[in-house]
Amino acid sequence: MLPSAVRPNSVPRALATDPNAVAIRGGRIAAPPVGAAARTAGVHWNFGLRHLTHKKTFSCRSIRSSFTQIEMDNVHDKSRGSLIVLEGLDRSGKTSQSNRLVSYLKEKGVLVESWRFPDRTTSTGQMISAYLANESQLDDRAIHLLFSANRWEKRSLMESKIMCGTTLIVDRYSYSGVAFSAAKGLDFQWCKAPEVGLIAPDLVIYFDISPEKAAERGGYGTERYEKLEFQKKVAEHYSTLRDASWKIVDACLPMDIVEEQVREFAMACILTCQKGKPLNKLWSPDSFAL
Repeated sequence: MLPSAVRPNSVPRALATDPNAVAIRGGRIAAPPVGAAARTAGVHWNFGLRHLTHKKTFSCRSIRSSFTQIEMDNVHDKSRGSLIVLEGLDRSGKTSQSNRLVSYLKEKGVLVESWRFPDRTTSTGQMISAYLANESQLDDRAIHLLFSANRWEKRSLMESKIMCGTTLIVDRYSYSGVAFSAAKGLDFQWCKAPEVGLIAPDLVIYFDISPEKAAERGGYGTERYEKLEFQKKVAEHYSTLRDASWKIVDACLPMDIVEEQVREFAMACILTCQKGKPLNKLWSPDSFAL
């Protein structure tokens, strides 16, 4: 079995004895002989997944850290991770399904991380947390801009991780910010404006549940926005935000069925991004790539 970390100047026996295999020289993976395809001799390269296999499997992460340059025919230079966003009303089951999805993807060898907005570990996130817990009072416009700033301060890190092959599963994103602030009576377009230019999700999964059903679930009402009438307004604005690209799941179905649907949507998205789908900016007039 090949070791999990291959030394830059060593040549594994399986590679050295195969005339069509890639060679490792001086810390660099070189292309196979002219005319040999990248998938010869059982070679399969998939940089969106954790595993890189050549009859044996070893870690793609160790390859990235060990080699400064990869030269090989037919590798997708633009292969990347995915930005998958889960949206819905409070108590719609997003967080539970986010955790299940991340666990599933890890089992499948996908480089994946679980994210959540607001990120309460940052300075803006701590202010937001105090506000949501009714420990402080802020003007509606001020708190909306704080929510947006909370996403902006993580934007560069998000892009870096995605472009390096990590898929991000994000519990709430800009759509929540707009829907919740517009539900307070703020202008819809004004609410969208601070979000323009953030990274556009590759997939949005919306957990569809009536406000009344969500209110029946455990823990409801512990935070500022968990009020039935307010959630009804949030649901209306989500309907305005939704477009044909969103995937809708019935959040009232059994958790296992919802989980299976979420897995299917996520895997299809991840495979598309591995093929080089451009990373776009959110709500850009031209939807131009980053």
